This record gives sequence, C-alpha cells and structure tokens, in this order.
Amino acid sequence: MPGHGCTVTRKQPPLQWESYGLTNVGAVRKINEDAFLDRPDLGVWAVADGMGGHAAGDVASQMVVDRLAQLPASGKLSTLVDLAEDRLLETNRKLLTLAMRQKERTIGTTVMTLLARGRHAACLWAGDSRLYRIRGRQIEQVMQDHAMIEDLIASGLISREEAADHPQANRITRAIGAMPSLFLDMELLELRAGDLYILCSDGLYKELSNEEIMHTLNNDVHAADRLIMFALERGAHDNVTAVAVQFTA
Repeated sequence: MPGHGCTVTRKQPPLQWESYGLTNVGAVRKINEDAFLDRPDLGVWAVADGMGGHAAGDVASQMVVDRLAQLPASGKLSTLVDLAEDRLLETNRKLLTLAMRQKERTIGTTVMTLLARGRHAACLWAGDSRLYRIRGRQIEQVMQDHAMIEDLIASGLISREEAADHPQANRITRAIGAMPSLFLDMELLELRAGDLYILCSDGLYKELSNEEIMHTLNNDVHAADRLIMFALERGAHDNVTAVAVQFTA
C-alpha cells in the first residue's frame, strides 16, 4: 500500500525588535504634556498626550506611562492586553478622582499603546495619538482617531480635505480621565520581519505628512529624532513625541 504523506508545519521563531523614542516641548508650548514609554525589554511601547487647556495634562500622561511600565515581561499577548486594559481603566478612575478633589473639570490624556509577543502585536488606544506601520514602501495608519472630525467624515458631513480647517479639528471623543465609562479600542496585528511601527502624538502628524514620516525614518528607528527636528522646523505648534519600533527576524 502506498504511504500516507503528511505536511509538517514548523513554528516560526519569534521576531526580534529594537526601538527608540523621544519627546520635545515644541516651539510654542511652555509645558510638555506628552509622555512616552519605550520598553523593548517588556515588548511595550506607548505615547500619551495630556489634554491641552486642562489642568495637569502632564500629570495624566505620565501617570499612564508609569502604570504601563509595570506590565510583566512574560506571558501571552492576550494576557498582556487584558493587563494593559485593566491598568488604563484603573488610571482613568484615579484621574477622575483627582480632578474631583482638585475641583478641575478634566485631568486627562490620550494613549496609544503597542504590545508585542512573538510574531503578533496589539494596539490599544483612546484619543488621537496614532500608530503607523511602514511595510515595504508603504505607510498606513492602522487605527482610527477617536475624534469628532472622524465622526463627521464617517457620516459624510465633510470630506477628508475639509477636515484640517474644520473648527472641530482638535476635539477628541475619548481620553483617559475624561469620562466614567471609558471604552478602549484594540486592534490585533500580525507582524512581519522588516515592519516599522511609529507611535506619535498629534504634534508630529499635524506638521508632517504620512509620506514625510516614512521617508524621514528611512527604515531606521533612530531617525525618530529627525522626525522631531523636522516638526520643529515646521513650527511645532504642539508638543511632539515619536516612538519607532523595528521588527526583524
């Protein structure tokens, strides 16, 4: 009788990564309300943008990244996502309590978090700090801003071209510390060797186009400092923060 063949699927080895992040107060603001986390040892990266015009935005953003820095270095991605979500919801409650005690309307911050294990990652976010992926010669925003302008575009009331000059252009619809019932969005990502991810605050992408971000980085995580310099040359009307993460075989 002929033998029965079988296909053996070999498990691919986990990807390696390196990262680099930095922040700058910008050319206009006096206080840097941005904060970032660059912990390749944990497989955790984050950018938080304290809400401008509100009290203690810098306290809120730093509280978020400090709490995420306590995530474990081991464990499954699903567990890591659950723990990160728990910490962000806990921080949301603490900021609401802090605002009440200090009789402030809001002490809040956006957050974009990237969590990686093996050959997969997840991003977890609230607000309009962004995550981009550069794969090959293409750059893609892999999430959608929690912003009033995105709701208007989705409903067909305005076009993408009209969005930049719209009076609601800076209004976000979700943030840590802004509401008692916070819903974080999450996106699962399949990583490939060569992928370069960029977490950033709106101070960066409002000064640079997607193509400028891609070409400035030129597949080098350490070129994140050139992104900041480029934004400063453009006037950097807000705090500017970027964290670049490169995945390799």
